[in-house]
Amino acid sequence: MSRYSNIQTIRNSEGKRFYPSIKYPNIPLSEGDAYILCNSTDRYDKLAQTYYGDSSLWWVISIANNASPQNSLFPPLDTYIRIPQNYVETVSQFNILNQSSNNQNNNQNQNNTEMY
Repeated sequence: MSRYSNIQTIRNSEGKRFYPSIKYPNIPLSEGDAYILCNSTDRYDKLAQTYYGDSSLWWVISIANNASPQNSLFPPLDTYIRIPQNYVETVSQFNILNQSSNNQNNNQNQNNTEMY
């Protein structure tokens, strides 16, 4: 499931649609987290499929490793990365953080509509 599926788009005054700024939760360390040494065949989506059974959750692993580039599916070679165990809580927190953005954006869109 796409992490953007529950995030509504916004229309600007010219009618262009875009996503609002996306907020990501802090992912605390946990004793159950796994640590792996990355090699040339590792990708965040493949790791998410292996550890979570869902490749679309690659972003959980990526943001848990904030030293990693956030614009790539490839973790840095020969680097240990953390695979958070409690990804369900992370996804829940992501949805809560961005639900409040949706409510603010709905209010903003209604105000913009009323202005015209």
